[in-house]
Amino acid sequence: MNASPANQRNKEPLSSSALKITVLVLTCLAVFGCMVLPDYLANKIQSLAAGEVASQEILAPYSLTFESKVLTEKARNQAAAAVNEIYLPSDPEITKAQLESLNNALYFINTVRQDKFSTDAQKISDLYAIAVLDLNDEESQELLSLSDESWTAIQKETNRVLEQVLRESIRNEQVKNARANLPAIVDFSFPSDETKLIIALVSPLVVPTSLYSAEQTDLAREQARAQVEPISRQIIAGEVIVRRGQVVDDEDLEALKVFGLAEPVDQNSQVLKSGALVILCGVITGLYYHKRRNQPFTALKSSVMIALFFVLFLGLARFLVIDRTVLPYLYPMAAFGLTIAIIFNMELGIFLSLLLGVLTVFGTGREAELASFYILPVITGMLTIRYARRISSFLVAGLFVALAGMAIVVVYRFADTYTDWLGFSSLLAAAAFNGFASGSLTLLLQHVFASVLDIPTALQLLDIARPDHPLLQLILRNAPGSYQHSLLVSNLAEQAAEAIGADRLLVRVGTLFHDAGKSANPEFFIENQVKDKIDAHDGSDPALSAATIIQHVINGVALAKKYRLPSRVIDFIREHHGTMVTRYQYSQALNAAERPEDVDISLFTYPGPAPRSKETALLMLADGTEARARANTPKTDEEIRAVIQSTIDACKDAGQLDDTDLTLKDLKTIAESFFETLQRSYHPRIQYPALKPAKNAEAAAQVENKLPQNATKE
Repeated sequence: MNASPANQRNKEPLSSSALKITVLVLTCLAVFGCMVLPDYLANKIQSLAAGEVASQEILAPYSLTFESKVLTEKARNQAAAAVNEIYLPSDPEITKAQLESLNNALYFINTVRQDKFSTDAQKISDLYAIAVLDLNDEESQELLSLSDESWTAIQKETNRVLEQVLRESIRNEQVKNARANLPAIVDFSFPSDETKLIIALVSPLVVPTSLYSAEQTDLAREQARAQVEPISRQIIAGEVIVRRGQVVDDEDLEALKVFGLAEPVDQNSQVLKSGALVILCGVITGLYYHKRRNQPFTALKSSVMIALFFVLFLGLARFLVIDRTVLPYLYPMAAFGLTIAIIFNMELGIFLSLLLGVLTVFGTGREAELASFYILPVITGMLTIRYARRISSFLVAGLFVALAGMAIVVVYRFADTYTDWLGFSSLLAAAAFNGFASGSLTLLLQHVFASVLDIPTALQLLDIARPDHPLLQLILRNAPGSYQHSLLVSNLAEQAAEAIGADRLLVRVGTLFHDAGKSANPEFFIENQVKDKIDAHDGSDPALSAATIIQHVINGVALAKKYRLPSRVIDFIREHHGTMVTRYQYSQALNAAERPEDVDISLFTYPGPAPRSKETALLMLADGTEARARANTPKTDEEIRAVIQSTIDACKDAGQLDDTDLTLKDLKTIAESFFETLQRSYHPRIQYPALKPAKNAEAAAQVENKLPQNATKE
């Protein structure tokens, strides 16, 4: 219920609002830095050329298929190189010409041999003049010393050997082998010295008979190049184009040029777009916080904590993660949203997760896939982690985050054209790891948030609500009646909390400790007094009695701080009486005073404050209802409803509910929940008839044997 005075009290001081605006502006500046600095620090705009060494790893910003001129040219060159050189068929004219040259040389040698007027030295000099032959002194002397019969045989064999050799198709590279095979062609009847002479005469005349055709070879190679289809290259988003320290080749340079990463580019447009996005997100966040300004997360300390972790998660992603191939799928970003949902509420967790996901993937070239991977799984985890009251809840949430992440991988990567099965399996494994890592990290982060912000988590509340907690044991030993009273009130308040959607666990724990201060002076409170020795303090000074009663709130706060209870639990101790008046003692003081105006009402007023949340208001209503019901002992449904309604009306009329968010519908629901709980507590009991005394022992034994062994009287 929000009356106008309460609205006035809920207005923040201008200094607090200014500080929160400052936090928002600083956060936006930090986010902007995370968006634009990685590109500059990574030096992505360096000018690269083939043969240079890359100074950093460069990844593909998005998936792309393009026709690679470099790969196509390389394949065409390989196809052309695979074509053998083309030679023309063996030319008989070459054979004829060589035989004619041989015959001319033999005729000249024969002429020199028959020259009777020349000296041997002159003859040898003449033999040197034969251009087609390369005769040395030994061979020349041997030619001159041959008999006519031997010389005639050598001439015939020389013609035969040369003709036989040149009948074969001989290419340039085969000439050497053909000359080396001459000894095998010469008739074996010739002596070795004459065989050598024959070889010396024939060898210079062995020439290629099949000539290389450059024209036909070039034509065949061009045809081979033309048959090679253009080659397309496919690069997926996040794929490494150039590794740090790698020498850039033509293929790498072509890919860099296609993506616009080979030459310096103007990043002003990207900076402007990033700035516009950050401003938009900042405005949306400011509006959201303004609409929810009375929520716990809007407190300055909470806002700073949330901003720090938001920037931390974003910065790690933008600087170290988002430009990798598999690492983005390993990054447990869901832990941030899950932590916010546990500490504050799911609405805030979803809101901040949406902003974080959009800012993280902006400008990566694969926004749709990664945004889905970062946003949908965390929402799934929030819906499954529920109240996070057990360690298993975090494991279950991690499992669902993993399954949702794997589903996203299947949606975007299954059977696509650029992810092989090994890559697909790696991404699935990364998504599975991401889920369980997010659940585990959430368990740690929620403890950090709870410790810094003094916000109790479900696990912490369950721990301090254990019966063996030292403070509960102190209450049980010193004030057992108050302990039982707290159990009854907790039952009332917890059921009502569930009915109106309040935090039932917080209500239960806060209720258990709300009367801890009574353990310091237990005998003064009626629930700790013996039934037949009730001391109403009628003979005591009303102001002193009121001070003693009010002191249990102060003592309770001191004990709670001593045992390090969370502030939210201490609020239950402070606020469960609000600023109400100890009516019994105040009435006594009024009756005893000569003039009512002489009675200082502040001496009979609890220090407060009045309840500031649904949960502490529920405790006030449940505490008052249980006390009135215990005092009046209602026996009918109408009496129970009257007790409940009178309690609610008293608190409402006293303005104790003005600072809470309780609506009239909530109060009606609370009253109905109280009624159902009290109805079970004050149900009519069966009156068993008294047994008449047996006339003899035997009859008494028979009666006793007929009673059940576990029969008890109510």
